[in-house]
Amino acid sequence: MFLALLPSAFAAVFQGNGFKIGEVTANSVVIWTRLTTRPEANWSGAPFVMPNVERAVQTGNFDWHLQLPSGKTLADMQGALPGAAGEVRVTLRPATGGAPIERGWTAVESQHDYTRQFAINALKPETRYKVTVESRDASGTAGPTLEGGFATAPIAGRVTPVQFVVVTCGDYPRRDDLRNGHTIYRSMLKLSPAFLVHTGDVEYFDKADPIGNSPELARFKFNRLFALPFQRSFHLQVPAYFMCDDHDVLKNDCWPGQNYGSLTFAEGSRIFREQMPKPTAQLYRTVRWGRDLQFWMMEGREFRSPNNMPDGAQKTIWGAEQKQWLFRTVAASDATFKILITPTPIVGPDRGNKGDSHANAAFRTEGDEVRRFIGGRKDMVVMNGDRHWQYASVHPQTGVREFGCGPSSDVHAGGYTPQPGDERIQKFFRLKGGFLSVEIKRVNDRPVMLIRHHDVQGAVVHESIIDSARR
Repeated sequence: MFLALLPSAFAAVFQGNGFKIGEVTANSVVIWTRLTTRPEANWSGAPFVMPNVERAVQTGNFDWHLQLPSGKTLADMQGALPGAAGEVRVTLRPATGGAPIERGWTAVESQHDYTRQFAINALKPETRYKVTVESRDASGTAGPTLEGGFATAPIAGRVTPVQFVVVTCGDYPRRDDLRNGHTIYRSMLKLSPAFLVHTGDVEYFDKADPIGNSPELARFKFNRLFALPFQRSFHLQVPAYFMCDDHDVLKNDCWPGQNYGSLTFAEGSRIFREQMPKPTAQLYRTVRWGRDLQFWMMEGREFRSPNNMPDGAQKTIWGAEQKQWLFRTVAASDATFKILITPTPIVGPDRGNKGDSHANAAFRTEGDEVRRFIGGRKDMVVMNGDRHWQYASVHPQTGVREFGCGPSSDVHAGGYTPQPGDERIQKFFRLKGGFLSVEIKRVNDRPVMLIRHHDVQGAVVHESIIDSARR
């Protein structure tokens, strides 16, 4: 449903990143917009120069300008999409009729990469809305208008089927369609999902072409990724919840207080919130979707202890406040199915040299606590990103069921081979890219959840069925 309506006169602004629809509930949504100087990224621009790449990846301690060819600016580089000053206007119209909801002309924020976010409340539950985003430049000349749409969530007591998708790990260089982006976005769109959950590693600051070791390059990499046609079209039509992990905040396996070149952890966190539709509170949140589904999205970076700290009762990934929030809200929920969505694994197995997740010995104390809590609830499963393979696992001691969605392209897959004995835990393993889809429906008035692993073309490669009557 991607639609761009051209302006009546030439304007100095465009919407080269489209817009993003995020944080949908039964009565609210966040619309993310950005104005740009071009309708498309500078796909024919100059390539980056990579001085001493291996050393740069390890430390990030080099001047980011050294990646630019002599005499070139960032706007001259391949994939550049600079922001532009101007104003945007957002209008929501119920598909079934009724009064439109409008957010009047508002300037984009130059200090935030020429973005603007609109939190819109008082929406009707289980209602499809058409979204129109208009643009104009500083002189008032009209720019292009974009259209898209979404549907709000049903109220908690409403019995209605739902299907959504889960992805992770999708950096620009490892896209599988060089012209259009990651094929999974075209494949997922064919399913007409109610929403998407991105579990993090939206981009990879610490991977080359360029190394994103500055605020300027971090923003550059987000702008370039979301200018890709597959991604841009998808986000006009499917609402999303974005979670962050290490690579899209700073660097591999990072924690608060670190830096990567001139990019600090704190600045990376701010840029993530700037570039994605952000929730009004913490990045950890829970969403209710009708009678049969509630899901929790955990924040795995901002509250964690250093990975190299000795394990023990004080070492944490989630922090005490977030962990207690999870325990409390899960206990209060009467949803038929409960899904914990986390950037990193809780069950695994994981690579033996890792120390960044609850599936690793480095966080075993808190991991055991979390697994005991989840394992005691037969109505709850875990879904996660981070790992570059697809899998379904069952923890042998607690029975926790975990589903890893896999990376966003086949070329991104790798880094792990199951070890002897893993099969008692890992019930499905595939060293390829793809995504998860989750379908919840009633069969003879009995709630059933189908969890499917898909390849990048959308074909189902594995399916698990969780019957509410046989848990």
